Amino acid sequence: MDEGNVALETPAPDVFVPPSIHRAETLAGETYTHFSPVPPSLLPQTTTSSPKSQPAGEPCVLGVDEAGRGPVLGPMVYGVFYLPLTLSDTLLKQTHHFDDSKVLTPGVRSSLMQTLCTPTTDLHTSCGWAVSCLSARDIGANMLRPSTSAPYNLNAQALDATISLIQGVLERGVNVREIYVDTVGPPATYQAKLARVFPTTKITVAKKADSLYPCVSAASVCAKVTRDAALEGEELSWGSGYPSDARCVAWLRRNMHPVFGWGPECRFSWGTAKDMLETKGGVKVEWPVDEDDENSRVTDYFADSNKEKDADELGTWFGTPASLEAF
Repeated sequence: MDEGNVALETPAPDVFVPPSIHRAETLAGETYTHFSPVPPSLLPQTTTSSPKSQPAGEPCVLGVDEAGRGPVLGPMVYGVFYLPLTLSDTLLKQTHHFDDSKVLTPGVRSSLMQTLCTPTTDLHTSCGWAVSCLSARDIGANMLRPSTSAPYNLNAQALDATISLIQGVLERGVNVREIYVDTVGPPATYQAKLARVFPTTKITVAKKADSLYPCVSAASVCAKVTRDAALEGEELSWGSGYPSDARCVAWLRRNMHPVFGWGPECRFSWGTAKDMLETKGGVKVEWPVDEDDENSRVTDYFADSNKEKDADELGTWFGTPASLEAF
Protein backbone atom coordinates (compact mmCIF):
# COMPACT_ATOMS: atom_id res chain seq x y z
CA MET A 1 0.00 0.00 0.00
CA ASP A 2 1.49 3.36 -1.07
CA GLU A 3 1.56 6.51 1.04
CA GLY A 4 -1.52 7.95 -0.66
CA ASN A 5 -3.64 4.92 0.14
CA VAL A 6 -2.30 4.79 3.69
CA ALA A 7 -3.45 8.39 4.14
CA LEU A 8 -6.94 7.51 2.91
CA GLU A 9 -7.09 4.51 5.24
CA THR A 10 -5.90 6.47 8.27
CA PRO A 11 -8.73 7.90 10.39
CA ALA A 12 -9.22 11.64 10.63
CA PRO A 13 -7.97 13.09 13.95
CA ASP A 14 -11.45 14.38 14.74
CA VAL A 15 -13.37 11.42 13.30
CA PHE A 16 -17.06 11.33 14.18
CA VAL A 17 -17.77 8.60 16.73
CA PRO A 18 -21.00 6.88 15.64
CA PRO A 19 -23.29 4.95 17.99
CA SER A 20 -21.89 1.76 16.46
CA ILE A 21 -18.79 2.17 18.64
CA HIS A 22 -19.23 -0.01 21.71
CA ARG A 23 -16.13 0.98 23.61
CA ALA A 24 -16.22 -1.74 26.27
CA GLU A 25 -16.51 -4.54 23.69
CA THR A 26 -13.86 -2.95 21.47
CA LEU A 27 -11.27 -2.75 24.23
CA ALA A 28 -12.10 -6.26 25.43
CA GLY A 29 -11.57 -7.69 21.95
CA GLU A 30 -15.14 -8.90 21.59
CA THR A 31 -17.16 -9.26 18.40
CA TYR A 32 -20.49 -7.41 18.42
CA THR A 33 -23.29 -6.17 16.15
CA HIS A 34 -25.07 -2.79 16.10
CA PHE A 35 -28.37 -1.97 14.36
CA SER A 36 -29.65 1.57 13.90
CA PRO A 37 -33.33 2.24 14.59
CA VAL A 38 -35.50 1.48 11.56
CA PRO A 39 -37.07 4.70 10.18
CA PRO A 40 -40.83 4.57 10.83
CA SER A 41 -41.48 5.31 7.16
CA LEU A 42 -39.96 1.95 6.22
CA LEU A 43 -42.01 -0.18 8.61
CA PRO A 44 -45.32 -1.86 7.71
CA GLN A 45 -48.39 0.22 8.49
CA THR A 46 -50.16 -1.34 11.47
CA THR A 47 -53.88 -1.91 11.12
CA THR A 48 -56.61 -3.58 13.13
CA SER A 49 -56.87 -6.38 10.58
CA SER A 50 -55.07 -9.71 10.75
CA PRO A 51 -51.24 -9.43 10.70
CA LYS A 52 -51.16 -11.72 7.66
CA SER A 53 -53.24 -9.26 5.64
CA GLN A 54 -51.22 -6.17 6.56
CA PRO A 55 -49.30 -4.66 3.62
CA ALA A 56 -45.52 -4.86 3.68
CA GLY A 57 -43.46 -1.74 4.20
CA GLU A 58 -42.02 0.29 1.36
CA PRO A 59 -39.78 -1.80 -0.96
CA CYS A 60 -36.14 -1.26 -0.05
CA VAL A 61 -32.71 -1.88 -1.50
CA LEU A 62 -29.86 -3.04 0.75
CA GLY A 63 -26.11 -2.81 0.19
CA VAL A 64 -23.31 -4.77 1.88
CA ASP A 65 -19.61 -3.93 2.15
CA GLU A 66 -16.71 -4.27 4.57
CA ALA A 67 -13.74 -2.34 5.91
CA GLY A 68 -10.52 -3.64 7.41
CA ARG A 69 -10.12 -6.99 5.73
CA GLY A 70 -6.34 -6.79 5.33
CA PRO A 71 -4.94 -5.00 8.43
CA VAL A 72 -3.01 -6.80 11.16
CA LEU A 73 -4.55 -4.57 13.85
CA GLY A 74 -8.14 -3.80 14.67
CA PRO A 75 -11.49 -5.26 13.70
CA MET A 76 -12.93 -6.14 10.33
CA VAL A 77 -16.27 -4.34 10.07
CA TYR A 78 -19.13 -5.45 7.86
CA GLY A 79 -21.83 -2.90 7.12
CA VAL A 80 -25.29 -2.93 5.57
CA PHE A 81 -27.27 0.10 4.45
CA TYR A 82 -30.90 0.17 3.30
CA LEU A 83 -33.38 2.74 1.99
CA PRO A 84 -36.38 2.91 -0.39
CA LEU A 85 -35.64 1.71 -3.91
CA THR A 86 -36.85 5.02 -5.33
CA LEU A 87 -34.31 7.05 -3.35
CA SER A 88 -31.14 5.06 -3.94
CA ASP A 89 -29.71 7.16 -6.75
CA THR A 90 -31.23 10.55 -6.03
CA LEU A 91 -30.55 10.70 -2.29
CA LEU A 92 -27.24 8.89 -2.06
CA LYS A 93 -25.50 9.61 -5.35
CA GLN A 94 -26.89 12.95 -6.48
CA THR A 95 -27.60 14.72 -3.19
CA HIS A 96 -24.88 13.40 -0.86
CA HIS A 97 -22.32 12.04 -3.38
CA PHE A 98 -21.62 8.72 -1.68
CA ASP A 99 -18.78 6.71 -3.18
CA ASP A 100 -16.45 3.89 -2.22
CA SER A 101 -15.09 4.80 1.22
CA LYS A 102 -11.54 4.11 0.02
CA VAL A 103 -11.94 6.97 -2.49
CA LEU A 104 -13.48 9.47 -0.08
CA THR A 105 -11.17 11.34 2.27
CA PRO A 106 -11.40 10.51 5.99
CA GLY A 107 -13.02 13.88 6.66
CA VAL A 108 -15.70 13.45 3.98
CA ARG A 109 -16.76 9.98 5.06
CA SER A 110 -16.82 11.11 8.70
CA SER A 111 -19.09 14.01 7.74
CA LEU A 112 -21.44 11.70 5.81
CA MET A 113 -21.72 9.36 8.78
CA GLN A 114 -22.47 12.27 11.10
CA THR A 115 -25.26 13.43 8.79
CA LEU A 116 -26.69 9.91 8.72
CA CYS A 117 -26.75 9.81 12.54
CA THR A 118 -28.26 13.30 12.98
CA PRO A 119 -32.04 13.37 13.54
CA THR A 120 -34.15 15.48 11.14
CA THR A 121 -31.72 15.01 8.24
CA ASP A 122 -32.98 13.35 5.08
CA LEU A 123 -30.54 10.47 5.50
CA HIS A 124 -31.60 9.79 9.08
CA THR A 125 -35.34 9.84 8.32
CA SER A 126 -35.14 7.69 5.18
CA CYS A 127 -32.27 5.23 5.75
CA GLY A 128 -31.19 2.51 8.13
CA TRP A 129 -27.89 0.74 8.66
CA ALA A 130 -26.09 -1.85 10.75
CA VAL A 131 -22.55 -3.09 11.32
CA SER A 132 -20.90 -6.23 12.61
CA CYS A 133 -17.48 -5.69 14.20
CA LEU A 134 -15.44 -8.88 13.98
CA SER A 135 -12.68 -8.45 16.53
CA ALA A 136 -9.05 -9.18 15.71
CA ARG A 137 -8.96 -11.69 18.56
CA ASP A 138 -11.89 -13.68 17.21
CA ILE A 139 -10.67 -13.52 13.60
CA GLY A 140 -7.30 -14.93 14.62
CA ALA A 141 -8.74 -17.55 16.98
CA ASN A 142 -11.10 -18.82 14.30
CA MET A 143 -8.36 -19.03 11.68
CA LEU A 144 -5.96 -20.78 14.10
CA ARG A 145 -8.37 -23.51 15.11
CA PRO A 146 -6.70 -26.89 15.74
CA SER A 147 -6.32 -29.12 12.70
CA THR A 148 -8.92 -31.45 14.19
CA SER A 149 -11.58 -28.74 13.84
CA ALA A 150 -13.29 -27.56 10.67
CA PRO A 151 -11.43 -24.60 9.09
CA TYR A 152 -13.08 -21.23 9.55
CA ASN A 153 -11.21 -18.87 7.26
CA LEU A 154 -11.82 -15.18 6.70
CA ASN A 155 -14.16 -15.74 3.76
CA ALA A 156 -16.40 -18.03 5.81
CA GLN A 157 -16.46 -15.53 8.68
CA ALA A 158 -17.36 -12.75 6.23
CA LEU A 159 -20.22 -14.77 4.75
CA ASP A 160 -21.66 -15.52 8.18
CA ALA A 161 -21.46 -11.84 9.16
CA THR A 162 -23.23 -10.81 5.95
CA ILE A 163 -26.05 -13.32 6.41
CA SER A 164 -26.51 -12.35 10.06
CA LEU A 165 -26.80 -8.63 9.23
CA ILE A 166 -29.30 -9.18 6.41
CA GLN A 167 -31.39 -11.48 8.59
CA GLY A 168 -31.35 -8.88 11.35
CA VAL A 169 -32.72 -6.22 9.01
CA LEU A 170 -35.46 -8.54 7.74
CA GLU A 171 -36.43 -9.53 11.28
CA ARG A 172 -36.96 -5.85 12.09
CA GLY A 173 -39.71 -5.64 9.48
CA VAL A 174 -37.87 -4.02 6.57
CA ASN A 175 -39.19 -5.04 3.15
CA VAL A 176 -35.89 -5.73 1.40
CA ARG A 177 -36.48 -6.51 -2.29
CA GLU A 178 -32.97 -6.14 -3.70
CA ILE A 179 -29.52 -6.81 -2.21
CA TYR A 180 -26.20 -5.66 -3.66
CA VAL A 181 -22.93 -7.01 -2.29
CA ASP A 182 -19.27 -6.26 -2.87
CA THR A 183 -17.87 -9.70 -3.63
CA VAL A 184 -15.65 -11.95 -1.54
CA GLY A 185 -13.99 -14.28 -4.03
CA PRO A 186 -15.71 -15.26 -7.31
CA PRO A 187 -18.96 -13.26 -7.59
CA ALA A 188 -21.04 -16.11 -9.04
CA THR A 189 -20.11 -18.50 -6.23
CA TYR A 190 -20.77 -15.95 -3.51
CA GLN A 191 -24.08 -14.92 -5.09
CA ALA A 192 -25.23 -18.55 -5.24
CA LYS A 193 -24.49 -19.01 -1.53
CA LEU A 194 -26.53 -15.94 -0.58
CA ALA A 195 -29.37 -16.90 -2.95
CA ARG A 196 -29.77 -20.21 -1.13
CA VAL A 197 -30.30 -18.34 2.13
CA PHE A 198 -32.54 -15.57 0.70
CA PRO A 199 -34.31 -17.23 -2.26
CA THR A 200 -37.12 -14.67 -2.61
CA THR A 201 -34.85 -11.61 -2.83
CA LYS A 202 -33.04 -10.34 -5.91
CA ILE A 203 -29.32 -10.57 -5.14
CA THR A 204 -26.45 -9.07 -7.13
CA VAL A 205 -22.83 -9.76 -6.15
CA ALA A 206 -20.21 -7.87 -8.13
CA LYS A 207 -16.62 -6.72 -8.07
CA LYS A 208 -16.24 -3.03 -7.25
CA ALA A 209 -19.89 -2.94 -6.16
CA ASP A 210 -18.98 -0.14 -3.75
CA SER A 211 -18.32 2.06 -6.81
CA LEU A 212 -21.26 0.81 -8.88
CA TYR A 213 -24.21 0.83 -6.47
CA PRO A 214 -24.91 3.79 -4.14
CA CYS A 215 -26.34 1.59 -1.35
CA VAL A 216 -23.08 -0.40 -1.28
CA SER A 217 -21.11 2.86 -1.20
CA ALA A 218 -23.14 3.94 1.83
CA ALA A 219 -22.57 0.57 3.52
CA SER A 220 -18.87 1.01 2.86
CA VAL A 221 -18.91 4.39 4.61
CA CYS A 222 -20.74 2.99 7.65
CA ALA A 223 -18.22 0.17 7.97
CA LYS A 224 -15.17 2.38 7.42
CA VAL A 225 -16.14 5.16 9.82
CA THR A 226 -16.96 2.59 12.51
CA ARG A 227 -13.49 1.10 12.08
CA ASP A 228 -11.90 4.57 11.92
CA ALA A 229 -13.49 5.53 15.23
CA ALA A 230 -12.41 2.26 16.82
CA LEU A 231 -8.79 2.85 15.78
CA GLU A 232 -8.61 6.44 16.97
CA GLY A 233 -9.59 5.88 20.58
CA GLU A 234 -7.14 7.21 23.14
CA GLU A 235 -5.91 3.70 23.87
CA LEU A 236 -5.66 2.58 20.24
CA SER A 237 -3.57 5.09 18.27
CA TRP A 238 -1.96 2.82 15.69
CA GLY A 239 -2.71 4.52 12.39
CA SER A 240 -4.49 2.52 9.70
CA GLY A 241 -3.58 -0.88 11.14
CA TYR A 242 -1.99 -1.99 7.85
CA PRO A 243 1.53 -3.51 7.95
CA SER A 244 2.71 -0.95 5.38
CA ASP A 245 1.77 1.93 7.71
CA ALA A 246 4.76 3.24 9.69
CA ARG A 247 2.55 4.12 12.67
CA CYS A 248 1.21 0.59 12.75
CA VAL A 249 4.66 -1.02 12.58
CA ALA A 250 6.01 1.32 15.25
CA TRP A 251 3.08 0.49 17.52
CA LEU A 252 3.64 -3.26 17.03
CA ARG A 253 7.33 -3.00 17.91
CA ARG A 254 6.75 -0.70 20.85
CA ASN A 255 4.02 -2.82 22.39
CA MET A 256 5.22 -6.36 21.69
CA HIS A 257 5.61 -8.61 24.72
CA PRO A 258 8.45 -11.10 24.07
CA VAL A 259 6.32 -14.08 25.14
CA PHE A 260 2.66 -13.14 24.71
CA GLY A 261 2.97 -10.73 21.77
CA TRP A 262 0.03 -8.31 21.88
CA GLY A 263 -3.47 -8.04 23.24
CA PRO A 264 -6.84 -8.73 21.60
CA GLU A 265 -6.29 -5.90 19.11
CA CYS A 266 -3.88 -8.03 17.04
CA ARG A 267 -4.63 -10.73 14.45
CA PHE A 268 -2.11 -13.36 15.47
CA SER A 269 -2.94 -15.42 12.37
CA TRP A 270 -1.40 -12.71 10.13
CA GLY A 271 2.12 -13.30 8.83
CA THR A 272 3.21 -9.85 10.02
CA ALA A 273 2.55 -10.75 13.65
CA LYS A 274 4.09 -14.21 13.34
CA ASP A 275 7.27 -12.91 11.70
CA MET A 276 7.76 -10.13 14.23
CA LEU A 277 7.43 -12.54 17.16
CA GLU A 278 9.90 -14.95 15.58
CA THR A 279 12.54 -12.49 14.34
CA LYS A 280 12.17 -9.19 16.25
CA GLY A 281 12.92 -10.12 19.84
CA GLY A 282 10.26 -12.66 20.64
CA VAL A 283 11.21 -15.53 22.93
CA LYS A 284 11.30 -18.89 21.18
CA VAL A 285 9.18 -21.42 22.99
CA GLU A 286 9.86 -25.13 22.51
CA TRP A 287 6.97 -27.33 23.53
CA PRO A 288 7.82 -30.85 24.72
CA VAL A 289 6.76 -33.64 22.41
CA ASP A 290 4.14 -35.89 23.94
CA GLU A 291 5.34 -39.45 24.47
CA ASP A 292 3.67 -42.08 22.38
CA ASP A 293 1.51 -43.83 24.92
CA GLU A 294 -1.38 -45.09 22.86
CA ASN A 295 -1.92 -48.15 25.04
CA SER A 296 -2.78 -46.28 28.22
CA ARG A 297 -6.33 -46.60 29.53
CA VAL A 298 -8.34 -44.56 31.97
CA THR A 299 -8.70 -47.63 34.19
CA ASP A 300 -4.91 -47.79 34.53
CA TYR A 301 -5.13 -44.85 36.94
CA PHE A 302 -7.34 -46.76 39.35
CA ALA A 303 -6.71 -49.66 41.75
CA ASP A 304 -6.39 -53.11 40.16
CA SER A 305 -9.64 -54.99 40.66
CA ASN A 306 -7.80 -58.34 40.40
CA LYS A 307 -5.91 -57.92 43.65
CA GLU A 308 -6.13 -60.76 46.08
CA LYS A 309 -9.07 -60.75 48.47
CA ASP A 310 -6.83 -60.56 51.55
CA ALA A 311 -5.08 -57.38 50.39
CA ASP A 312 -5.21 -54.30 52.56
CA GLU A 313 -8.68 -53.02 51.66
CA LEU A 314 -8.09 -49.51 53.07
CA GLY A 315 -4.75 -49.19 51.30
CA THR A 316 -6.07 -50.23 47.91
CA TRP A 317 -9.22 -48.13 48.24
CA PHE A 318 -7.28 -45.03 47.16
CA GLY A 319 -5.15 -46.79 44.55
CA THR A 320 -1.93 -48.77 44.54
CA PRO A 321 1.02 -46.94 46.14
CA ALA A 322 3.78 -45.93 43.73
CA SER A 323 6.94 -47.99 43.89
CA LEU A 324 10.48 -46.64 44.10
CA GLU A 325 10.92 -47.21 40.38
CA ALA A 326 8.48 -44.35 39.77
CA PHE A 327 11.07 -41.92 41.16
